[in-house]
Amino acid sequence: MRVVLTGGGTGGHIYPALAIGREVTERQPGSSLLYIGTSRGLESRIVPEQGIAFEDVTITGFRRSLSWENVKTVVRFVQGVRRSKQLLRKFKPDIVVGTGGYVCGPVVYAASKLGIPTLIHEQNVIPGLTNKFLSRYVDAVAVSFAESVKYFDRCSNVIHAGNPCASAVVHAERDRGFASLGLNPGTPFVLIVGGSRGAKALNDALTEMMPMVSNLPQVHFVFVTGDRFYEATSLQMKQLPSTIAKRVHVVPYINNMPEVLSAASLVVSRAGASSLAEITSLGIPSILIPSPNVTNNHQEPNARSLADAGAAEMILERDLTGGLLYSHINAIMGDSARRSLMAHASRELGMPGAASAIYDQITRVNRKR
Repeated sequence: MRVVLTGGGTGGHIYPALAIGREVTERQPGSSLLYIGTSRGLESRIVPEQGIAFEDVTITGFRRSLSWENVKTVVRFVQGVRRSKQLLRKFKPDIVVGTGGYVCGPVVYAASKLGIPTLIHEQNVIPGLTNKFLSRYVDAVAVSFAESVKYFDRCSNVIHAGNPCASAVVHAERDRGFASLGLNPGTPFVLIVGGSRGAKALNDALTEMMPMVSNLPQVHFVFVTGDRFYEATSLQMKQLPSTIAKRVHVVPYINNMPEVLSAASLVVSRAGASSLAEITSLGIPSILIPSPNVTNNHQEPNARSLADAGAAEMILERDLTGGLLYSHINAIMGDSARRSLMAHASRELGMPGAASAIYDQITRVNRKR
């Protein structure tokens, strides 16, 4: 099978596309992949590192207010469609799969106009502008959250498949996660992650909270700061009493996140769609602090979906303090029955077979054409 993947700007669009690509090559060895993104997005670095052929188009997003930039975006879109048609005619894909982000627009639209089968995947509860626009042209839509289906009424073929990133973590080895942190298997720990670059609000709350954790003497804390906050946070944690400091593990980044995640007793995290897919696939209880600095505030509906199901607690960033974060962590880690109920609810939401479901949809769409 020859598949074009497109989507970019953030890892939330890129990693689902790569997960779909992996599923295709595993199910059909010998398949060929081409990724079309922008030269300025993260995909221009991440995709070639995965050994996947990469081509770029130039496109920018629409602004939500009247702006001369929107006229320029229309011009770039037309040029992007023209460039995409050239790339598609050359590669001759069996299907084009888009996972959102502005670059997805001209590529998927061009494919539909060339009569090439198309599928888009939406990661968040509230769809992005690009995917809503494309839904009237594509052959199929796959969504991560059941609540998203209603937003794609212009497409007759919509499936609730889950997020393909969930499929990548199901075989993670817990013992290797403990070992990589220098912890004995079964040690209860709270994994605190502020995203790939870290989050100042979460960093400040954690620093404020740490002197309070003496009431949880058996619990360790693993804080992934991001590079920019690592040095300052490490210095602050070294000033804690030794009884607490020895239970605090500060790292800038975790390379084996699936293994560490599978070993965690509780996760404190932003509410990016890929992260939530991994958390629920493993059935981990969580405290979610959605970022307010994302398009359309899409992380808050993501977090609310888990909170409403009993799988997570949600704290809005404007309410976040060290004391409030501690009270939530203490309530969950101090009550094994509650933690077990949250884990069960999380697992009920998990869709570890998401990549396989999307692959099956791809093959169905391809056969119909």
